[in-house]
Order: sequence, then C-alpha cells, then structure tokens
Amino acid sequence: MAEAQTNPAGNTAIAVAAESTVATRMSAPPSFDVADFPVPHGREEEWRFTPLERLRGLHDGSAEASGGLKAEISAPDVVTVEAVGRDDARLGRAGKPVDRVAAQAFSSFEKATVVTVPKEAVLQEPIRVGLHGEGGVSYGHTVFELGAFAEAVVVIDHTGDAVRAANVEFVLGDNAKLTVVSVQDWADTAVHCSQHNALVGRDASFKSVVVTFGGDVVRLHPRVSYAGPGGEAELYGLYFTDDGQHQEHRLLVDHDAPHCRSNVAYKGALQGQDAHAVWIGDVLIRKAAEGTDTYELNRNLVLTDGARVDSVPNLEIETGEIQGAGHASATGRFEDEQLFYLMSRGVPADEARRLVVRGFFAELVQQIGLPDLQERLLAKIDEELEASVA
Repeated sequence: MAEAQTNPAGNTAIAVAAESTVATRMSAPPSFDVADFPVPHGREEEWRFTPLERLRGLHDGSAEASGGLKAEISAPDVVTVEAVGRDDARLGRAGKPVDRVAAQAFSSFEKATVVTVPKEAVLQEPIRVGLHGEGGVSYGHTVFELGAFAEAVVVIDHTGDAVRAANVEFVLGDNAKLTVVSVQDWADTAVHCSQHNALVGRDASFKSVVVTFGGDVVRLHPRVSYAGPGGEAELYGLYFTDDGQHQEHRLLVDHDAPHCRSNVAYKGALQGQDAHAVWIGDVLIRKAAEGTDTYELNRNLVLTDGARVDSVPNLEIETGEIQGAGHASATGRFEDEQLFYLMSRGVPADEARRLVVRGFFAELVQQIGLPDLQERLLAKIDEELEASVA
C-alpha cells in the first residue's frame, strides 16, 4: 500500500493512488506511425492530468516545425557523433513511441543524432549536449549507445524558449555504465514533451537524473527495459513547480529479464497559484523476471497554498519469485517545527526556509556527481525561493 496521506490546510489538492492495476497498457500499442494514435481528448489514462490546450498543437498534428533550436555537443575524441536519417537501424532499438506526441516527434524530425561510445572506453569527461530554444516548434531524436564495458556521463541541458517534442534513447551494452542528467531549465513560456527509452544490457548499470525547473508545460516519459539478466537502473528526479506551471513525469520500469534491480526516487517542491506537479510511477515485473529487486519513492513538499500534486505509484507483479518490491508516496506542507528549530538558533526565516528545501533535495542533487552542475542547480533552487518571498 502507498503511505497514508494527510490533506494539508488551505486549498492545496492532493491525489495519491494506492497499489492497483498498473497503467502500463496505453490506449494504443507502441508505434512509429503517428496515424496509429488517435488524437487525445484528455479522458485517456495517459492524458488525464495533462492540459492538452497548452501543448500548442503537439498532440493533434497542428504544430508544424518552424522554429530554431541551437544544438551543441561536446565530447571526448573517442566518441562518435553522427547525423542519420529515419531509416537508420539504430533508431528505435530502445523502444517505440507510446503516445501520439512521441510518434509525431519521430515522424517530424529532419535528422537524428547518434552518439556512440566504443566498447571498453571509459570517458574521463562528460558528454555535454546543449539545446537552446530560439522560438517556434522543433522535433528531435537522439540515440546514445555505449559498447560493452564502456562508461560515460551524459548531460543534456535544455534552455531558452521552444515548443519541443523529442525521443531520446539510451542503449547500454553488456557491463556498460551510463549516467544521464537531463536538465529542463526552459523559459516560462516553453512547452517540452519527451520520451526517454533506456535498454539496459546484461550486468549493465543505468542512472538517470531528471531535473525540471522551467517551462509552461513539461511532460517527460522515462522508460526502462532490460536486454539481459543482472541489469541495474536508478531513476532519480527533482522538480520545482512554480506559479501556473505544469510539470509531469511519467515513469515505467519494465522488468522483463531475471535478476535485475531498479530504484526510483523523485522529489518535488511546489509554490504559487495553480502550480501543478504530476508523478506517475509504473513498475511491471513480468513472469520471466524472477529475482527482481525494485522500489519506487515520490516525495512532494508544498510550500504555499494554491498548488496541486497528483502522485500515483503503481506496481504489478506477475511472479512470486522476487527478491523485493515496494513503493511509497507522500505529500505534505512545509514543516513549521523545522523552521522554528532553526529560527530559535538565530537563523533568519528566509534562510531557514532555504536550508530546509536544500536539505529536502540534497540527496538527489548529490547523485549528479558533477560539482559545477550541482552548484548551478542549488543556486537555481535558491533563486526560486527568493522569488517567492520577494
């Protein structure tokens, strides 16, 4: 069962689902063809929380590619970066689009980017991808492929203003190790929908850290599956949802191979009128996935009245031969006792508030492992808090 929830005072709305039939079955089968997906109307399970009218046409085919997106990739010399067509066999290996927006993105990009780390290469510097929106609509598809025993860190940084739909794939060879940090630091008017597919090889390790701050609407769909036994996936996320923003993270970990492990931990803070965060955590343990060990966690800290959180952890188990499985979700108001403790020791109220929120996010920020990026994100959190009391 999910953890019991207490509805905080004020007009904050909270929705938390207990363990139930997992919503991994989408309204249409996965497909690269946008015609295979009906235009969503908002009553479908996968769209019921999303403000479709704010997607700027990404969901109904009316958003034609028109805008500029400045893309920059820096990588060690051993890494290969290629621009390829839609018929390249490396596209789609980690998974097909599961909704109309992702299929539209696959049908609409001009060139896909394939970033390859050769087998046994251990990168000493991260691969950095900068995507800066310059207005208008853009579509994209990127594949990061690691050979056997390779190790790499990838940072994907989204800034500027854009209406953006994309698919991102991560393909890990046997015993490979990949850490991905995806930062959504868009302008307040941006719209961003993206499906992330990871295929984890035998005894490989995949870590994803998703950080969402900016944008009018951000809807991300990380998905993980396993290509062989012994794989490990860690999915971390933090989000700071402000006035009027809609930030939605929908995860699926599909345990379809034996003796694999997954750990999911997402934390969010919300403030301001009509701030809306959605977290859907689906874990499916198939009959063949004996020896699975999995856990998922979502925590939300509501800083002001007027914010809403929908947190839905789902777990479906098709075999009793597992090592462990569980989930938890909790949403609550700012703890006055914590503030009182700090203020009683001479810490000003604003500084005490900042320290509590920093502490709430600290565990996830540390998962990034890049000091420059960690400091930038902590500074962004401070900036958000300062704006709320200005």
